[in-house]
Amino acid sequence: MNRTIDFTNCRRMPGRAYNGANGKKIAVEFEGKQYMLKFPPSGEGKATGLSYTNSCFSEHIASSIFNILGVEAQETMLGTFCIAGKTKVVCACLDFTAEGKQLFDFCSIKNTILDSDSNGSGTEMEDVLETIDKQQFVDPVQLKAYFWDMFAADALLGNFDRHNGNWGFLYDPAEKKSGIAPVFDCGSSLLPQADEEIMRKVLTDPAERDMRIFRFPTSALKQGGRKINYYDFLLRAEDEDCGQAVKRIYERADMEQIGAFIDEVPYLTDLQRQFYKSYIAARLDLILRPAYKMVTREAPERFAPNSTATMR
Repeated sequence: MNRTIDFTNCRRMPGRAYNGANGKKIAVEFEGKQYMLKFPPSGEGKATGLSYTNSCFSEHIASSIFNILGVEAQETMLGTFCIAGKTKVVCACLDFTAEGKQLFDFCSIKNTILDSDSNGSGTEMEDVLETIDKQQFVDPVQLKAYFWDMFAADALLGNFDRHNGNWGFLYDPAEKKSGIAPVFDCGSSLLPQADEEIMRKVLTDPAERDMRIFRFPTSALKQGGRKINYYDFLLRAEDEDCGQAVKRIYERADMEQIGAFIDEVPYLTDLQRQFYKSYIAARLDLILRPAYKMVTREAPERFAPNSTATMR
């Protein structure tokens, strides 16, 4: 949804509060539905010095691309909110628990696996996959396919913060049924810290671009205590289920459709539009395409840092 809305005078929803480090959040009612408004952080983080001023754009664009890729994600839209005379761009996220459904994140489900030595917040890939096999909320085969689809889409979008607390399950107490929750919390995708200077460097300098593809961002998931490098992990093609997800996501990633969507996103500058389209196209070409060729038994092209591969 790419129309522009002013949420300033929307009715605030009492009894709703949200956790999270990046930006303030409030609940409002809009057109009879409940939304969480995510605000951009007010300044740089004291500990990291990083600014996430583009996180609202990242949230909306990444969530929408998940849906384009056929992986159900939270419905989002951009709008504005006036605070103390200043107008801010915010991301409105549809509350999928508003009808009485309960959200259980993967962290809480991981804690129910009694014969596992890992705790709920642990992000070792081996432990996560073990929990997927042992949990009883949904069919493990279905959940594993969903997990790998999410992982492959996060690789395309450069999400560095898909931890156990921001994906999970919905439980309907009336029906006594549980299912997989839509993908949510995608604000750590698409280099949310990038300012105009970084965007220009990524667009004009292949070394700057490739550093942000081959070296970082990494996944929040770990192997052997180290965060997973998307390129290295996918090119090893060690997990058949992961490979099938790469095949699904790559074949659904239509850059013309994604580009047309980005062209219609409100509030973006021309530089931002060009950056988002080029960065996603580069990750598709330099990460998912060689991984796809590994899965389909084609001879993959091995790209190294400072590659001069053309962006789509």
